Amino acid sequence: MKFWKKYSTKIINKKIDDALKHVIDFENNKWLGFPVSKLDPNVFFNNIANLGDAPLLRSYIANPNNIGCHTYGTSEEAFKGAQDLEKEVIDVLAADIFKAEVGTYDGYIATGGTEANIQALWIYRNLFMKESKAKADEIVILSSEDTHYSIPKGSNLLQIDAVTIPVDFDSRIIVESDLENVIIQQKEKGKKYFIVVSNMATTMFGSVDNPDVYAHYLNKHDCPFKIHIDGAFGGFIYPFSNDNSTVNFANPNISSITIDAHKMLQAPYGTGVFLCRKGLIKNTLTKEAKYVEGLDLTLVGSRSGANAIAVWLILFKYGPNGWFEKINTLLLRTHWLCKQLDAKGIQYFRDPFMNIVTIKSEFISNHIAHKYGLVPATHDETNKWQKIVVMDHVEIDDLAPFIKDLDSFNS
Repeated sequence: MKFWKKYSTKIINKKIDDALKHVIDFENNKWLGFPVSKLDPNVFFNNIANLGDAPLLRSYIANPNNIGCHTYGTSEEAFKGAQDLEKEVIDVLAADIFKAEVGTYDGYIATGGTEANIQALWIYRNLFMKESKAKADEIVILSSEDTHYSIPKGSNLLQIDAVTIPVDFDSRIIVESDLENVIIQQKEKGKKYFIVVSNMATTMFGSVDNPDVYAHYLNKHDCPFKIHIDGAFGGFIYPFSNDNSTVNFANPNISSITIDAHKMLQAPYGTGVFLCRKGLIKNTLTKEAKYVEGLDLTLVGSRSGANAIAVWLILFKYGPNGWFEKINTLLLRTHWLCKQLDAKGIQYFRDPFMNIVTIKSEFISNHIAHKYGLVPATHDETNKWQKIVVMDHVEIDDLAPFIKDLDSFNS
């Protein structure tokens, strides 16, 4: 690990306090030109000094705005401290977790996976339009039928077509013959440029696509393409559970990655991450943002620097070894659940490196699913799956009564 360490509480507090010294102090520095201030004192507690060992709360009270992308060009001086911690997070994620060479990437803390996924689509649409003079109707998005709804949302916003590839019902693996046929059909329709969204743990199944399958068939048919990895759920577990994973920046086919910190990392909601290779994010530079130091390259613009500090705090509190131990605890609980299901002949899907178990609905009653808060694939009578996610609060003592109830239903 080049950047990722484990820090003591004392060091964490000091580093965050030092960072906040480089965030505008609205009490003592009357900067006149910024449309931002302290949190409203008639509503919010504003005394940072009285918060002791609560560095995240101190960060929210400081109210930094991390507008822009701080790995690219210059940034607003008033919030430098929070921006520096965000850059440390990007280094850890891109270099230490996703195996990029140091300094070969850009990235920022987004509001979530939806924004980060749309950011990728936006970058590649603009890239093809600028460098290849592509027209919008010559660009198409490819993804599996299990892909997150942010992709059709991005397709609609950016006005570029999207096509889904069928997956095998039981294995959730992309059907390669269908993928090749779709590519051929899209070329016949006049599509020349392809944006691929490959999943590192789909929302419903935790299934992981092989991005090299997309690359193989697109290269076979001479199609220019860019591959984005939607690791919104899997990004903080799959690189640790699968030592042989090639879903990272060491794979030349991969250009960008989305991760959600408010899922596995348990950061506050509204915290995602976008990472990409150097030379790509410039395609979304908004030159009209002239009043912003360094302009802006992000979809959302203003965003909470405190959320970036939250990710930094979690990563450096655990360190790489502590995080590995946490992930393996969740996987052990997931293995236990699957062992019980296997013993009872209950059919389910589970990627062996993930903590999502999706049970075929014929093996579980609606009453049991509702009782234990399972999530269906669809909220209607056509539903065929019910999902369990073994998160930090889900212990074996919570799973055992569920198994007992399943036993009664399937006896």
